[in-house]
Amino acid sequence: MEQNWNVLKNACMDCRACGLCETRHNVVFGVGNPQAEVLFIGEGPGENEDLQGEPFVGRAGKLLDVMLEAVGLSRKHNIYIANMVKCRPPQNRDPLPEEQAACAHWLSEQMRFINPKIVVCLGRIAAFHFISPDFKVTRQHGEFIEKDGVLYMGMFHPAAILRNPNQKPVAFEDFVKLRDKILEICTRTTLNFDD
Repeated sequence: MEQNWNVLKNACMDCRACGLCETRHNVVFGVGNPQAEVLFIGEGPGENEDLQGEPFVGRAGKLLDVMLEAVGLSRKHNIYIANMVKCRPPQNRDPLPEEQAACAHWLSEQMRFINPKIVVCLGRIAAFHFISPDFKVTRQHGEFIEKDGVLYMGMFHPAAILRNPNQKPVAFEDFVKLRDKILEICTRTTLNFDD
């Protein structure tokens, strides 16, 4: 599997399927354990992610890491984090439908390799795509929806929590629900509390 994963990653790094390749510094393929049972999906890289080549490394990423660690999860050990698009949309705008479509096969292949039991959609763009086009994060966050044997959950995007800190307590409750579901259905995931 590792060889195929590296072939996929290397091919993605050379992608020129849409105009986002013209302004990127780095392709942001993803980070974490490709054998994880839990996959987090965001919308696309921001400025820090584009510069460093890793998803969720700015302020929103630091908040995400704190919430993950509080429930025993870590991008180093037991989850994988990817995005809908692998290159930064200019000025951090939402990725356009045609950009999402051009990039969809990369994420689809990542999901096929990882074969997650749980997919967490961070924010509305991922939730619209994977859960429902009328998904409302403010009302439906923290709910599990089963599709083809995989559980999907929409959560507030960490950047949205930074913009509206009042959402932090309910957002953290979603991480607790996620931890409880992992303990219930995941067989290989070991929670870590000592990173």
